[in-house]
Amino acid sequence: MEQSVIIVAGGVGKRMQSIVPKQFLRIGHEVILMRTLRIFRDFDPTIKQILVLPEQEMATWERLCRAESFSIEHTVVKGGDARYHSVKNGLQHVGDAELVAVHDGVRPLVSTHTLSRVFAKAREKGNAIPVTEIPESIRHLEDGTSKAVPRDRYKLVQTPQVFESETLQQAYQQDHAPEFTDDASLVEKMGEPIWVVDGNVENIKITTQKDLELAGILLHFLEA
Repeated sequence: MEQSVIIVAGGVGKRMQSIVPKQFLRIGHEVILMRTLRIFRDFDPTIKQILVLPEQEMATWERLCRAESFSIEHTVVKGGDARYHSVKNGLQHVGDAELVAVHDGVRPLVSTHTLSRVFAKAREKGNAIPVTEIPESIRHLEDGTSKAVPRDRYKLVQTPQVFESETLQQAYQQDHAPEFTDDASLVEKMGEPIWVVDGNVENIKITTQKDLELAGILLHFLEA
């Protein structure tokens, strides 16, 4: 079964307080988005990479690729108003009978071990998402009060989330709604069970300046 990945990179840098969109900033000596594409290429040199960007940033990406001599093969697709619409646009470039992953472009520290686990489970069960443990105690807030809940029954969800392409395409025929916070929630809405595998704790989503600094520290230790 062929494999594809839709890499969603629609950030504009507001929370990063940067005039440069966060996906074009650097981690270590590499542009965040280029590192993300490289990880998938290293995992599977044959994987089809579909990069979804805001239309106004496509020319910037082209200039960056030329400046960095970046030659990893990928298809650039115009993004939409929200992540939902961007993924839906990317799905137009995915064939039938494929495994398709959806990944946040600003998660450049996903490990190849996580990729191996999530694709293997999706091939076996039809879908899979990576998750990590919650190390702190958690409480449920309701009606002005709080109640302790068992943290071992809850997980933090990461990307890439991997699905059989037909399933994800069908899921994206549903209307956009606020409760659809990720691809798994769309698929789950159709009655499909969602399967989980271990992610890697370094696989953080870079959204703020502190996230960028933390990612740099994590990268230093990963490469040591």
